[in-house]
Amino acid sequence: MALALYRKYRPATFAEVVGQEHVTEPLRTALSSGRINHAYLFSGPRGCGKTSSARIMARSLNCVEGPTPDPCGKCGPCLALAPEGPGSVDVTELDAASHGGVDDARELRDRAFYAPAESRYRVFIIDEAHMVTTQGFNALLKIVEEPPEHLIFIFATTEPEKVLPTIRSRTHHYPFRLIPPSAMRELLERNVAAEGMQVEPAVYPLVIRAGGGSARDTQSVLDQLLAGAGPEGVTYARAVSLLGVTDVALIDAMVDALSADDHKAVFSTVDQLSEAGHDPRRFATDLLDRLRDLILLRSVPDAASTGMVSAPEEELGRMIAQAERIQPGTLTRYAEIVHNGLLEMRGATAPRLLLELLCSRMLLPEVAGDEAAMLQRLERLERRVTAGPAQAGAPQAAAPAATPAPAAQQTAPATTAAPERTFERPSQRSAKPAEPTQPSAAAPPAEQPEPPKQPAAPAASAPPAQPEPKPAQAPAPVAGSSSEPGQLDAAALRQYWPQLLAAVRKLSRSTEAMLTNATVHSLDGNTVVLTHPAEPLARRLSEPRNADCIATALGQVVSGNWSVRCVHAGAVQNEAPAPAARQAPPAPARQAPPAKPQQNQQPEQRFQRPSASEQQRKPVPATTEPDIPLPPEPDDEEPYPDGPDSGGPVAAPAPDQTDPEAVAHKLLSDHLGARPID
Repeated sequence: MALALYRKYRPATFAEVVGQEHVTEPLRTALSSGRINHAYLFSGPRGCGKTSSARIMARSLNCVEGPTPDPCGKCGPCLALAPEGPGSVDVTELDAASHGGVDDARELRDRAFYAPAESRYRVFIIDEAHMVTTQGFNALLKIVEEPPEHLIFIFATTEPEKVLPTIRSRTHHYPFRLIPPSAMRELLERNVAAEGMQVEPAVYPLVIRAGGGSARDTQSVLDQLLAGAGPEGVTYARAVSLLGVTDVALIDAMVDALSADDHKAVFSTVDQLSEAGHDPRRFATDLLDRLRDLILLRSVPDAASTGMVSAPEEELGRMIAQAERIQPGTLTRYAEIVHNGLLEMRGATAPRLLLELLCSRMLLPEVAGDEAAMLQRLERLERRVTAGPAQAGAPQAAAPAATPAPAAQQTAPATTAAPERTFERPSQRSAKPAEPTQPSAAAPPAEQPEPPKQPAAPAASAPPAQPEPKPAQAPAPVAGSSSEPGQLDAAALRQYWPQLLAAVRKLSRSTEAMLTNATVHSLDGNTVVLTHPAEPLARRLSEPRNADCIATALGQVVSGNWSVRCVHAGAVQNEAPAPAARQAPPAPARQAPPAKPQQNQQPEQRFQRPSASEQQRKPVPATTEPDIPLPPEPDDEEPYPDGPDSGGPVAAPAPDQTDPEAVAHKLLSDHLGARPID
């Protein structure tokens, strides 16, 4: 019967232990200096050399030339404790998995007091020490704490946290680790050379990956391949079929199809996988390993030369080409989807179906959602922008500066007051029909005060004028515009309203909800005045938290430092006629009789205010009189000392609204519609 490789090539000295230099070097130093402790604890994953190191420690302690880090290998203790030796009566190796009870511990304690028969030290190696019961550890506690001078304990375990803390605190703890792939490959090549066999270089990564960093498991896999090798040695095809590893051609086909966004090729690869009899779970695991290698090759260009990615030369070239075609964000998203899918595949009755669902998620970024899909979209936009950044940036920067110019040219000749000229533009539909009928009759003074009165209705009906700027071609890259507060007016700022709402939504959804029916009223330097048909919401928007949020979003949209305040639309309606009356000449202002027909036209414009609030309340039947908004009381019409932010009007009503008959006429017109009432 052939001896297993992990037993045949078991290390006999600390110098032969592979990948555990952080443990072997301190132990060699301690043996050289003679600073030997009475108890040691070796912990680490299975097959990494814990028990072998414990035997080497016992051999080094009992060597005739010892204690020494390099046993001679010729004396009796060295030959007895060799990897293939018969063993020594003074070295007891106990498996705690089957002898971890309190009775076994008491027997071991009684034997420990006897002096060694032919060696220097009596050594007890307790393997799988975490399996010793609490009562067993308590039985050994006293002797482990104060052992005889000839007694040394060595505990080996894969779970050191399960060892009794009172025992663990009395030992020197040496943690072992998994063996790195580079050191493991050197070990395998030495074993193959000693066996005189031929192994293809592409087989070593498969064996190392199957071993998982354990020297014993890796050597067992290699031993299996060597046992089934033919005259040509261990080939890659034989290793793939025997280990159940997915063929690299299928992995390459899947990655190439994903990079090309070829749906047909992706699902054809899954079909070929099933026809070949491969396990979908193993395919998903191997695909995740490939994605990991591609991420490293994409992030670290020299990952292959430094050993971070281990693959044959021809396969490494294909992997580098694949990593260049797929962006890092996309690779990360693919890896997350496959990883989550592997968790779902545990215990699944239809693993192929789950694998196909994973492929569909990788092919459809919008289905995956979350930040990974957004990152992939941003990468696609970056590839488009980098194609021509200079050509794409010129029109974007010129568009915001070109839009305010026509608005300024149209509003400049209207009036001298800034709030009134900004509302000339929404009311052009009612003003333009009157201009052709009197092209040469602009001189009569009786008609001069009429244009200043008409903006009062659009001022109150500011919310209905909000949809007009939306179809306007506002510049798309608003965040890059460099508009200063002095270069914008209210009409130009309204064109940025959709972008402003989107920016506010990112900062505060509640503030964005309250801005639904608001609109820009005027600009006073760097202060933006907003109007809202609902007085409570106007007060809420004027609070520092909401005002600062809107100002911050406005700075992101058009740049600059801004301050924002919001007033009630009714207050703006009352204060709009006041400056017109002050600006108009005294004589034409007293000509009230010619303005009588304008009262019939005024309800047509004021009808826009209730229509803007139709989205918030349903039309009230004509019979429900209590729902008609009442005019303000005379006591409430006086200006508030704190200004419009205090929640009330700031100016007295227009002279034509003091007449009760006119007020009733307006209320009925607002309620029944825009029809003139005689």
